[in-house]
Amino acid sequence: MISKRHFLFNVIIIAVPWLSLLFIGRRSFKRYSFAGVLIIVFEIINHMYGHKRNWWKFYNKRKSFLRDELPFSIGPYMPLSMWLLKYSFGNFKKFITLNVIADGIFAFFFIDVLKKLKIIRLNKLSHLQFFFYLHYKAYLLYGVQYLFEKMRGYRLYM
Repeated sequence: MISKRHFLFNVIIIAVPWLSLLFIGRRSFKRYSFAGVLIIVFEIINHMYGHKRNWWKFYNKRKSFLRDELPFSIGPYMPLSMWLLKYSFGNFKKFITLNVIADGIFAFFFIDVLKKLKIIRLNKLSHLQFFFYLHYKAYLLYGVQYLFEKMRGYRLYM
């Protein structure tokens, strides 16, 4: 059974990032949503693999992908990806720097906060391995957006 703390965390981790997209603008939402959706699908596949390999452990007694990993996939990934693309697409160094900062905060700080809240802890991964698990998808995201814009005829470096 899910604890109240975990349920509240799941609601927050889904609602807050998605509500932030109200401020991204319609044009940016349309422009970056394809890459955002693709990163969610890819992240769900990654989470299923990590779930199977026990790379992390949730504190709830019964394992449940839908309750545990899925909120992380559908919550922050697409909105954060779209915001990062909006503010840095066309400047690869800036994009990677922002991703390193965001992934580093999550892998080295926020994961410890979640451990103290008894929601999740790393099991078979170190903080550095978890950082690389998070970060390598940034290159895929940028590449997908680059190809999408090239196919659609957007000016690439606005």
